[in-house]
Amino acid sequence: MRGPRVTLEQWLTLAAVVDRGGFAQAAQALHRSQSSVSYAVAKLQEQLGMPVLQLDGRRARLTEAGEALLRRSRHLVEEALALERFAQSLQQGWEPEVRLVVDEAYPTELLMEALGRFQPLSRGTRVQLREEILSGVDEALESGSADLVIGGRVPASFLGEPLLDISFLAVACARHPLHGLEREITVVDLERELQVVVRDSGHSRPRDMGWLGAEHRWSVSSLDTAVAAVSRGLGYAWLPEHKIGGLLEQGTLACLPLVEGGRYRTTLYLIFADCANIGPATRQLADLLQQVAAGR
Repeated sequence: MRGPRVTLEQWLTLAAVVDRGGFAQAAQALHRSQSSVSYAVAKLQEQLGMPVLQLDGRRARLTEAGEALLRRSRHLVEEALALERFAQSLQQGWEPEVRLVVDEAYPTELLMEALGRFQPLSRGTRVQLREEILSGVDEALESGSADLVIGGRVPASFLGEPLLDISFLAVACARHPLHGLEREITVVDLERELQVVVRDSGHSRPRDMGWLGAEHRWSVSSLDTAVAAVSRGLGYAWLPEHKIGGLLEQGTLACLPLVEGGRYRTTLYLIFADCANIGPATRQLADLLQQVAAGR
């Protein structure tokens, strides 16, 4: 494959001539002789086979084609500089990628806030984000397919720190028959109705989310689907309070007046896959996740 005929240095020289208003000014800014600047631009035009500059008195101005070419060349030069900065980051131990696995119960707005803060500090590091449910998070750690995890428990041989408490509420559509009882609801009442449960995304030790005493239940693969099903009156479920707050305020959903167990709390932990070898990008992202969760 043939390489480019015009070098990055030539594009930088052209930009300097245009930005500084002339060859002499560009030569001064680049700490080069004026003749070398003139030669670089002349060679660039020769290699492109078209003029990119025209003289307007003593000032050099771009042709129409030159404007389009210089505009694109600036992006090219910036990409080259970013590539060099990325290479320097790798040389300093900054990871090219962070694999983040998050339990779906974690609030999306907090996750996006942390990722938004990480982006300008990332030095080109990619984030591979995956959402799992229950033991699917554990399996990501144990299989080595995650660097950083937010999960509901800390598996054996891993270390984690509490990040956030999540409240789950027993709810049903406001028109659901359970609300029509107009009294405290018992286990017997629940057993007669359809329960919507969220299926574990893990494979080796799956466990569904919520009370599993109902004989009649439907399993769904995500919390969003569970919210949609319960909102349509298909059944009842225990759902994260932060996901259904608006629906409760609107009156679409209502909390079930259970004799007991209408609310439970679970702690989500921030867990490193390898505490002995935490890279700077992984550490930076973990710190931001903790800051955002603490400021909730």
